[in-house]
Amino acid sequence: MAAAFRQACDAKNVSMASVISEFMTDYSNTVMMRDKRPPDYSTKRQRRAAISSIVKQLELIKTAEELYRNNIPENLQGSAVFDTAEQCVSLLEEAIELLAAY
Repeated sequence: MAAAFRQACDAKNVSMASVISEFMTDYSNTVMMRDKRPPDYSTKRQRRAAISSIVKQLELIKTAEELYRNNIPENLQGSAVFDTAEQCVSLLEEAIELLAAY
């Protein structure tokens, strides 16, 4: 069997190590994907917990964006950079309000 493997590698002009390495990578990816199951959102409680987690993440992002916006130098306030940060904060606040309502 090893001889047949060596002959197949030689015929395709590839090293045995690269074929084995590729096989191990593919196998590892297959095993990892099989063990990752999608989250279960079948109950209202699970969905609300997921939404709560998303709201917390959005609040952290909004806080970081507000800090960024507040640290923009005065000469750039009113610029496209400042306006984009301001719009980002506004959209994040709106998203948080909408999700928190559930």
